[in-house]
Amino acid sequence: MKQQKALTLKTLTKSNVWEVEENDIFRMWETAEKESDFKDNRNHYMDVIRSAFEIEEIKIGKPEVIKKYEARDFKVGNIHFDDNDNKKWGIKKRAINRITDLTYENIHHISAAKLIEVLDRNFGGGWDSLSQSIQDIIESGFDISTTTLPKDRLHKPGGMYDKKVNDGYEVLEITKGLWVEAIFAKAKPKVENHHKHDDDNDSMNNGFGDNYDEDLEDENPSENSYDDDDDDDFDEDKLTEESYRTTFETEEDFNLEAEDVADDDY
Repeated sequence: MKQQKALTLKTLTKSNVWEVEENDIFRMWETAEKESDFKDNRNHYMDVIRSAFEIEEIKIGKPEVIKKYEARDFKVGNIHFDDNDNKKWGIKKRAINRITDLTYENIHHISAAKLIEVLDRNFGGGWDSLSQSIQDIIESGFDISTTTLPKDRLHKPGGMYDKKVNDGYEVLEITKGLWVEAIFAKAKPKVENHHKHDDDNDSMNNGFGDNYDEDLEDENPSENSYDDDDDDDFDEDKLTEESYRTTFETEEDFNLEAEDVADDDY
C-alpha cells in the first residue's frame, strides 16, 4: 500500500499504527533517530507504538533467550532509546481475539470475517447482550443488522439471509432454543477521522449504518416487536423481514413463541 510505505514515526497515529507490522516499526525508528527532534518526541512515538504492539526489552541477548521471544511471535531488533543505549527489543502486534480488544482505533483495520470470528469466540447471548459501548465501536466500522427466526425459516430461499450474504455480508448464527439469531456484518467504506467518536455516533443512522435496507425499514416501523394485534392479516412471508432486530430474553420464551407460531400459523 502506498499509504503504508509513506508512514513515518512522525505521521504514525493510534489508528494508522494498526496498518504496519513489526519490521516496519524497526525501520521507521532507525530512520527517525537521524532527525534533530527525535529525542523530544521518542516518548510520544513509544506511546503510539505501544497502543498496537507489545514491546519488551530484552536485557539478555543470548541466542537461547531470543529464540524464546521468537517462539512467542516477537520480532527482535535494536532500538536506540538513549544515546549510549543499544538494547534489543521484542515487538509483537497486539492480537484482536476478544470483544474487549476492539477499539475505535483498530475496528477499521479488521475484516468482517475477523469480526465474526471475534464475536463467535465470545458470544452466547446475542447482539443485545453486548454493552452499548462495544456496539458503538463495532458499528463505527461495520454495518450491522440482525434477525431472529425459527430454525426452519432462517434460510428460506430469497429471504433476508440470502439477500445479505449475496450483498457481501458475513454472518454469525446463534442458536436460541428453537430459534436462531443471525448477525450480519459488512465493513463500511473507510473515511478520514474514524477516531472521532462523537461524529461516528451521530451519523450512525440508528445503529444500522448508511446501507440500511430501506425495504426492511418500511416493513418494520416498530423495531424489536411484531404486529400481533390482527391475526387475520398475518403474512407468513413477512416473518423473515419483520423479525429484523428482534431478540428474546430466555430460551423458555423462544419455545413458547415457536409453539404459538406452530399452532396458529403453520
